[in-house]
Amino acid sequence: MRAVIIEDEALSAKRLAKLLKETFPLIEVVAMLESVNESLSWFHDNDYPDLVFLDIQLNDGTGFEILRKLDGYPHIIFTTAYEQYALDAFKFNSIDYLLKPIDKEELLAAINKLEQIHKSEESNYQEKIKALGQHFMPSFRERFLVKVGLQFKSILTQEVAYFSYKDGLSYLHTIDQCLPIDYTLDHLIEELDPKEFFRINRQYIVSLKSVNEIHSYFNSRLLLALSPTTDEEVIVSRERVLNFKIWAGM
Repeated sequence: MRAVIIEDEALSAKRLAKLLKETFPLIEVVAMLESVNESLSWFHDNDYPDLVFLDIQLNDGTGFEILRKLDGYPHIIFTTAYEQYALDAFKFNSIDYLLKPIDKEELLAAINKLEQIHKSEESNYQEKIKALGQHFMPSFRERFLVKVGLQFKSILTQEVAYFSYKDGLSYLHTIDQCLPIDYTLDHLIEELDPKEFFRINRQYIVSLKSVNEIHSYFNSRLLLALSPTTDEEVIVSRERVLNFKIWAGM
């Protein structure tokens, strides 16, 4: 398990890292960060870890500011010297709220909570299948009218391999065409059959038939090889992996 410590007091950060190494040798601390800006820069350039130990009062802002600016975020254990932020921390679905100096037994209890959450996610696998099935729509879009030059072309939904979004435009991809369309991905996913199409991240909605290969990727994500091929890596975001596996029958 990969972990990041965000703490502006160097001694506190080192103490926590040492405590983790002694108590949970399978947890690897991959970064120790001191500020909001440094943390946002690190998250921009690196794959998300599995767990973040997050101080609330940092030298250039608060830990809450970091979470609000991330596109999703890992499991969080707040570490702070102040009790008054507990209610705000709860809003971020944190694993625990530990007061400094961090007690070894309280840290152990927090990590155990995280392990229980992972077990619960696995045990609810079948329930998620049922819940996903209950959201299937009774009827879905069967074709798209796409402008090609000065004409409009009708393309059957079953001919679509995937949809993509780039530089402010949405595109429809078939096996041999890439055409701009006047729909957002948010709009499209509401009109597509969820048995056939799945939104894997903010940039792609893929059809089941377009997925040629599925590979494990950093930070518990998945890397897809699509047909037709793409110029960029197509990655299932971390928060969508479980539902994607259900959808793909993995």
